[in-house]
Formats: sequence, structure tokens, C-alpha cells
Amino acid sequence: MISPDSFFPRKDGRLCAEGVPLSAIAEAFGTPCFVYSRTALESAFESYRQVLAGRDALVCYAVKANSNLALLATFARLGSGFDIVSGGELARVIAAGGDPAKVVFSGVGKSEAEMRQALAAGIGCFNVESPSELERLNRVAGDLGRIAPIAFRVNPNVDPKTHPYISTGLKSSKFGVAFDEALALYRRAATLPHVRIQGIACHIGSQLLDPAPIAEAAEKVLGLVDTLAAEGIGIAHMDLGGGLGIRYRDEVPPSHASYLGPLLEKLAGRPQRLLFEPGRSLVGNAGLLLTRVETLKHGEEKNFAVVDAAMNDLARPALYDAWHEILPVADTGGERLGYEVVGPICESGDFLGHGRDLALREGDLVAILSAGAYGMTMSSNYNTRPRAAEVMVDGESFRLIRRRETVDALFALEQGL
Repeated sequence: MISPDSFFPRKDGRLCAEGVPLSAIAEAFGTPCFVYSRTALESAFESYRQVLAGRDALVCYAVKANSNLALLATFARLGSGFDIVSGGELARVIAAGGDPAKVVFSGVGKSEAEMRQALAAGIGCFNVESPSELERLNRVAGDLGRIAPIAFRVNPNVDPKTHPYISTGLKSSKFGVAFDEALALYRRAATLPHVRIQGIACHIGSQLLDPAPIAEAAEKVLGLVDTLAAEGIGIAHMDLGGGLGIRYRDEVPPSHASYLGPLLEKLAGRPQRLLFEPGRSLVGNAGLLLTRVETLKHGEEKNFAVVDAAMNDLARPALYDAWHEILPVADTGGERLGYEVVGPICESGDFLGHGRDLALREGDLVAILSAGAYGMTMSSNYNTRPRAAEVMVDGESFRLIRRRETVDALFALEQGL
């Protein structure tokens, strides 16, 4: 399992990305700036590949975690499939050189236009999440003279033991179809002329730290697979989702082997191909957010370090009360004080860290770790703030993979009266 500091070492008192000082990246491209380690991305993918060696299995990277074209291209070159939830994400995968036949399309609100787009591209499978979607997809495919490959995303109603906002497999969730309704839906799909039953899918949540819930979910799904087989409905693949957690603070996530091991034991001897949809565990600790201290405010009750990154750049702290490690880029050895690390956004909820013990000066660079997942993809232009630049590091070299937005660019789609 990749640790946040594995590819962001401190050398001669300076925090680096692989062999590049973060100060050099800030000088070249300014702040705030997302910085990714290519070696970390490749290492994380290889960890999955090693555990799945000898199995008929496909890792489908969850594009929602980080959709930059350079990251997608990195995974495509490694042979990855992709888990998407929109037509825009499909367009990104294709632009990055991904194989549409290795794409699974999840999501509760696929539009007819997105269905047509995916059918025309020849994606591998639609993960159907409602009876209405099944009927609509059959009709759209028929209009195009095509057959849509499908799986139902089934909710096994297993508690994933994670934050409620990223728990997705309970019967109260908006995602997927209820376990008790799945058999009837498969029977219905088997009668439709323009869909082909390809598989079965489940995804119980994100930032999972205990292998037991996903193993329990797999047990329930296997029972359904056997019931379907008894009715003559064959299942070619089982998509068991993603969700493996990472270390943000003091979590102890399972290794890839200990997380997938119980699943692979249960599935031993089964003819179905196995699909997994990791996102955070591939990119989360492969990236950080580089920012600079604008102002230090010292008060009677709290001290504030106001940095040039904000909740529009990294929403997770404000959204989930999530904890990200925050480190000065240069080890100055000054006096350490407890700081609220906040941004310039005009919201009381604009914070990146509470009560951090840091030695800081105005103008210092600060790194917010574990920001490779759900950082840039959840960023916004609130307060008319241009979104950050993105940089990829490879050994001792680095390059810009997304230019910083400009205010003029934000105006481009608008028209005054």
C-alpha cells in the first residue's frame, strides 16, 4: 500500500516530489498547484496487477477520482479499463487512448444521449441501476440497431463501515437495485431484444479499511449468480467495485493482497471474469496540493494560516470534515504554533485543516498530502477563482499537464446583457 511520503520525500530539509523539489515546481508554475508522482501511479496499479496475476481479471480505474488526461493515459498504457459515470468521462477516456471495450458505465441518471454515445463507442458494459434505465436502454439500443451489454448493479445491503456520504451499497442508497429485486430484473432483461446480460456488479462504498464487508457482499452476489445460472441466465463477469481505502492520517488500510485475498478465495474455480473499480487507492497518495501562506493571523483564541488554496480547490475537508496531512515544504525549524489552515473563500467552512502544529512564515510553501483523489475533480470556480494548475513528476523531471485557468477563460461562456 502506497504511503503519502513514499514518493514525496524530504531531502536536505526540502519536501520533494520524487527527485524534484516542490519549491522548483512552485517557481515554475505558481500556486495553488496539484502535483502527481508518475511512479506512484504506476506502482499502485502494479500492486493490483500482481495480486490478480493468473486470474481472468480487469482493473477498471474509477475516472471520477481524478480525470486528468495524463493520468488516464498513464493507466491506459498499463492496460487498465475504466469505470465511468458520465458521457464526459467517456470522452476523456477515449481522448487519453483508453479502450472503450474496457469501459463500464455506472451511474443512476444516464441520459439517452449518453447511452447513444456509449453504444456508438462500443463500451464493454452498462451497469444498470434501475428498472427504468433497463427499459430506456433497450429502447435506445433498438433505435440504433444495437445490442447493449449490461450488468445490474446490485445493492447487497452490507454496511461498509465508512463515512455515510461515501457508503453506496445499503438498501437506503440511491445507487443500484435492491438485492431482493435483482432476480426479477434479470428475468425481465432476458426477455428484451436489445440488451445482452453480461455480468453482475456491486459497489458498497469508498475508503474501505476492513476487508470483511466486501467479502460478505461477494458472498451474497455469488448466491445470486448461482440462482441465475439455475434459471439458465449466464453471468460472464462479476464486477465487485472498488473502495479500498488509503492512509490520510493514522488509518491502517489493508494491503492489496489482504483486501483482495478473501474475495479471490471465494471466487476460486469460478468461470466469471473479475472486474474491480479502484480509484482512490490508485491516485489518492500519488498527489498533493501545493499552496503558499498568504497571511498569518494571531488571535486570543485561534491562530489562522491563510493560504492561497481553498475549499474550491480541495473540497474534502469542508465536505466530509476530512483530515489531510499538512507539511511545510522547507523545514525552517522555527517556533511551532497551532494553526487553523484556511483559504481566502468567503465561507466559514473554508478550511483545509484544524489545529495543526506548524512552524510557518508568510510566503512559506505548504503541501497538503493525499490530494490525488477527489481534489481537482471536485474543484470549482466559487468566488470566481480560476482552478489550479496540475503537474506530473517523473523522476527528476516535471511537466505541466493542466494549465492554470484564467479569469478571462471563466468569462468565455458567458454573455452580458
